[in-house]
Amino acid sequence: MNLAADTEPPYVHDLTPAQLVALQANAAARLDCGIAFRDALDDGTRGPELRLIPAGVFEMGAKPEDRGFGEQLPRRVEIDRPFALGRFCVTAEEFGVFARETGFVWTDHLVLAEGRRPVTNINRDEANAYLAWLSEKSGHRYRLPGEAEWEYAARAGSATRYCFGDTLGCVEANTGSFQISGRGVQGWRRFLPFCAPMQQTVDVGLYPANLWGLHDMHGNIWEFTADPWVGPVDARISAGAVKPGQWFVTKGGSWFESAWHSRSAARKPRMWNELDVNLGFRVLREIGQTTG
Repeated sequence: MNLAADTEPPYVHDLTPAQLVALQANAAARLDCGIAFRDALDDGTRGPELRLIPAGVFEMGAKPEDRGFGEQLPRRVEIDRPFALGRFCVTAEEFGVFARETGFVWTDHLVLAEGRRPVTNINRDEANAYLAWLSEKSGHRYRLPGEAEWEYAARAGSATRYCFGDTLGCVEANTGSFQISGRGVQGWRRFLPFCAPMQQTVDVGLYPANLWGLHDMHGNIWEFTADPWVGPVDARISAGAVKPGQWFVTKGGSWFESAWHSRSAARKPRMWNELDVNLGFRVLREIGQTTG
């Protein structure tokens, strides 16, 4: 299996939509793994739906006029090898299989998701326990995506605020409000109110996918990444309260916040043990790495 492309990873912002789709297809053909696939598990069932993400170089971060809390200016980042990312966030029914098999005990008095809604109200350690279980069941290495991997996959070659463009509407994502114009934190933004009268998570996959076939990279739930938070923390946190390893980067925004928080560059610090109805995760499956 050849993990390295014959040439240097391309600068994806120079590619047309057709070329970005071809980049993904060519990577799948070279790796002989398919653009979309699911791993067989040791009990005869299948793991989460995955989409192959090709190697490439991109601009990570927010433009000066768009920078929000803790966001960095654009810098060029290379994703030097392909990986597979969950087509959707991990759902309640998928996590439920793990819970029943391992005897996982839910924290009392929580509002729990059901069915095809994203699993929420689990902390980062519990997400990692699911990933370790899935790795053992499949024989392949699953983990949380790094922040750069997550943003690269979410952008799918786009250099705009969202993978769909510079604005986000109700037909494109489940957010607390949708943006119809904006000039960043130093200028003005305009939002319309909730897209639905009852805001909450919705089933995964109800909104359009990006060019690489990933759904709900904007809105629905914030997603844990593997990266610790580096940068300023909320001024409400008392001095000395933040210790290394406690805070981690989450991405994607949610049903609770405005569309501005769902930009590809947006990021938010969350505690490793934080439980919330708008916080979950998505799997990354490494290519060419097995657990054997």
